[in-house]
Amino acid sequence: MRLDALLVESAARLAVAGSTTPRLDAEVLLCHVLCVDRTWLYTWGDRAAEAAVVAGFEALLVRREAGEPVAYLTGEREFWGLSLATEPSTLIPRPDTETLVEAALEKAGKTAGRLLDLGTGTGAITLAFASERPGWTVLGVDLRPEAVALAERNAARLGIVNAAFRQSDWFAALAEERFGLIVSNPPYLADDDPHLARGDVRFEPVSALVAREGGLADLHHLVRAACEHLTPGGWLLLEHGAEQGAAVRQALGDARYQSVASRCDLAGHERVSLGCWSGR
Repeated sequence: MRLDALLVESAARLAVAGSTTPRLDAEVLLCHVLCVDRTWLYTWGDRAAEAAVVAGFEALLVRREAGEPVAYLTGEREFWGLSLATEPSTLIPRPDTETLVEAALEKAGKTAGRLLDLGTGTGAITLAFASERPGWTVLGVDLRPEAVALAERNAARLGIVNAAFRQSDWFAALAEERFGLIVSNPPYLADDDPHLARGDVRFEPVSALVAREGGLADLHHLVRAACEHLTPGGWLLLEHGAEQGAAVRQALGDARYQSVASRCDLAGHERVSLGCWSGR
């Protein structure tokens, strides 16, 4: 069978299995097996698929039909133009989180400073920001040692030298350290959120997704605790669910942050809320 015919057949199978991006999934998985990019696949789609390629592709296809995320099957995901290694122990970086990176870069300006990324996972936010602001010192922390190790490998592979990683339960290992920017994409789903039973989320670590108080517990904790680690005039930026913007703005205001606002993602949903700590 030709590669292009194999793709057509495979995309049809994935569509039946419920994938919302069946053709893209099939292309990414086949490229992974072939160790080529999608441009090569478009150029040489008329080539015959070798038996070993078909077998390897079929094994991944079956797992994708069962719902396993493509990022876990290939072991990588692109974020902010960076190719990041992924593992089932961490969340898969998503385009919505680029809204948080954009807001952090805006608040950073062109000056030097320190940024803290809480719950760094793959290191996506840390590394995206560090790649754009080489004059900044960037620290990512995560409770899970396997996530810290993965983020360190991603930094080394990308050659990003102004980013470091540390194991910490939120601020626990940071003593009296202070930062000009603190960012986080914490758990913010309620334990009965229907998204937990859909798509890739079914395979991601629940501890990185679900928070108490209807999904707001970790967001509230970070609002309260971050002021002890922000320099005067520093900013706290938090990613949250599409319906949580008002609650996070309220929490920031109650904690006496200034210039409280929210930013929308590409779909128009409130995705990031932020506030400035005056030091009072």
